[in-house]
Amino acid sequence: MKSSPCGRAARAALASAAASLALAVAPALSLGVAPASAATVTVTVQDAAGLPLPGSAVFLESDAARAAVRPLAGAEIAQQHKQFTQRVTVVPVGTAIQFPNRDTVRHHVYSYSPTKTFELKLYAGTPSKPVLFDKPGIAVLGCNIHDTMIAWVVVVPTPYYGLSDAAGRVQLADVPPGSYRLRSWNPAFAVGAPALDQPLEVAAEGARTVVKLPVSAAAAR
Repeated sequence: MKSSPCGRAARAALASAAASLALAVAPALSLGVAPASAATVTVTVQDAAGLPLPGSAVFLESDAARAAVRPLAGAEIAQQHKQFTQRVTVVPVGTAIQFPNRDTVRHHVYSYSPTKTFELKLYAGTPSKPVLFDKPGIAVLGCNIHDTMIAWVVVVPTPYYGLSDAAGRVQLADVPPGSYRLRSWNPAFAVGAPALDQPLEVAAEGARTVVKLPVSAAAAR
């Protein structure tokens, strides 16, 4: 089946979305019993004007965090009402994601991003095999049939990650004290723009910080 000129344009735009970002977002990964000294890190994500930025990926990176990362079980991104059910999904590196189609029409899900290139050609139901995301970065998803469908998978090399809520707040639990790189990203970033990167010291009692991203809350909606 030939794609429309609009579909080809969408694919070209998605393909140019470089994913040199190590980022984070989705249900928190359970690593079993947390260290006795583990703390909670609270991050509030705002735009330049101080307005909350929901749906921002936030994660903590360090050598120890990379050594502790484990794949997330049961991850899925469904298609329903001709949209992806999650705009942003954050998963640890090594996670396999299912793409069930819950619509009555077929979809053709794909990504041409360097982080993960794949195609699930016209299908209904659930594909027999999930897609393995084995490289950190950002994969932009599209549908070759429905050009308005777009989503992002943020693949992170750490178990300490989250997605900001309506107030722009995210809590990262069970974080061992130490030195980290705090990275933050929002879908309103320019294509290929790196995540905001800053140092963060986590004490035994935890840490709180406010991150201001170079986007507007209106553009991020």
